Amino acid sequence: MARAVEELLATLDLERLETNLFRGRSPNVGWQRVFGGQVIGQALVAACRTVEGRQAHSLHAYFLLPGDPKVPIVYEVDPIRDGRAFATRRVVAIQHGRAIFSMSASFQVREDGLDHQAAMPDVPMPEDLPGEDEMRARIMPMMDPAARAYFERERPIELKPVELERYLPRETGAEPLPARFHVWIRTTGRLPDEQAIHDCALAYASDMTLLDTSLIPHGRSVFRREIQAASLDHALWLHRPFRADEWLLYAQESPSSSGARGFSRGSIFTRDGRLVASVAQEGLIRLRREEG
Repeated sequence: MARAVEELLATLDLERLETNLFRGRSPNVGWQRVFGGQVIGQALVAACRTVEGRQAHSLHAYFLLPGDPKVPIVYEVDPIRDGRAFATRRVVAIQHGRAIFSMSASFQVREDGLDHQAAMPDVPMPEDLPGEDEMRARIMPMMDPAARAYFERERPIELKPVELERYLPRETGAEPLPARFHVWIRTTGRLPDEQAIHDCALAYASDMTLLDTSLIPHGRSVFRREIQAASLDHALWLHRPFRADEWLLYAQESPSSSGARGFSRGSIFTRDGRLVASVAQEGLIRLRREEG
């Protein structure tokens, strides 16, 4: 197992303080605030550990305050409903005596039923795309130092963008690119054979690149210094079983941006075309004021 994946599993392996109270830590990756996907994944882990015989099928979350990576995060779970088929949990993440994140999650027993899905977009397979070394060479020179330091280290999630040109400089006056982005994702090492772990790993990864899609028509990126970006809310629906350590296509689009907020949604497919999850998110995409 890759060292970064071992660290991811350790990050998701919360310490139980009490029946419905858990504590999580942040890895030392040099960020000034906690990565939003980490809080989503840890909150889902906390909720999962209070539910038996049911699988998560949806979560809805709000980011309230930036997380401090230097101190632990306490997760308080409220078991607000346990029915015959469904269970509902509310989770609040706390630091420095204040709520920094809140989430509701729903769980269901396995059931058979009607089945249909949207078709997967026709895009190149991950092995037909540039390798990570080539992507680093072309993209990292444009990143700010903090983002570059993160991408230079070993990471738990491998990304292979289909539209790599989205990050490259474009000629003045060029037609805006459409607000669509496709990226293949998977963990960089094998995960245990437990669906809840794969669900939580995907929850972690689902916060990656989604907000950035809303900046594509404007020729900007979350890696640019003039953009202040932050996730505001996040929703995830889990449709079918999958493995997060196998390639998944994250197909993203942004129908709207306004009021310094960008709205994006995504569909996640296995490489054989099964739709396994859907995501929606709104985030802050504020232009920083120039100093002086």
